[in-house]
Amino acid sequence: MTRVLLVDDHAVVRAGLSALLEASGRIEVVGEASSGADGVRKARSLEPDIVVMDLAMPGMDGVEATRRIAALDLGTKVLVLTIHDEDEFLVPAMEAGAAGFVNKSAADTDLLGALEAVARGHSYLPRRAAALIARPKAIESSRNTKGIKALSVRERTAVELYAKGFSAREAASDMLVSPKTVEGYIARAKSKLNLDNRRDIVRFALENGLLQMEE
Repeated sequence: MTRVLLVDDHAVVRAGLSALLEASGRIEVVGEASSGADGVRKARSLEPDIVVMDLAMPGMDGVEATRRIAALDLGTKVLVLTIHDEDEFLVPAMEAGAAGFVNKSAADTDLLGALEAVARGHSYLPRRAAALIARPKAIESSRNTKGIKALSVRERTAVELYAKGFSAREAASDMLVSPKTVEGYIARAKSKLNLDNRRDIVRFALENGLLQMEE
């Protein structure tokens, strides 16, 4: 049973999502929050498997709340549920640590599958989101780097897990090493590939087949 916390400032939306998820028999909604700050507090106290996070909320928005939940290092993943699919919203959320995105207009058909994918350790990136993240920017593209052959086996594994949304602690548990060792692998991979942030690593993983794009 996957334990989920819902964070949205609209009570009607939370009620609808809760009914949808509980009816599946595979999801337990362990709590609800009406703001980003409340979402961070409840994530800390409830330690859910996944937080379903709205982006546009008064006060602390979903991007900052996602960043703070990721910093707690609880092993909790964040799945963004939003009406926005523009680069200016999705990229900051990904860089803050979001493991995936679902558009609110498709929640009735896509949300359960997205939660299951994230629970399995995948990033959930519908084609629109994947295209935005993979789109070249002013920064040097990963196509101009040495490529995946420059990475050691352990560095490649660390990059794959990091792109999927694993924290250093989770990746360390999977790889049977310490979190600091994982951080070292990621730092060396960034240096070898000339990548700056998580968005760059996700793009690299998409281009090189390390990251599964969920439909």
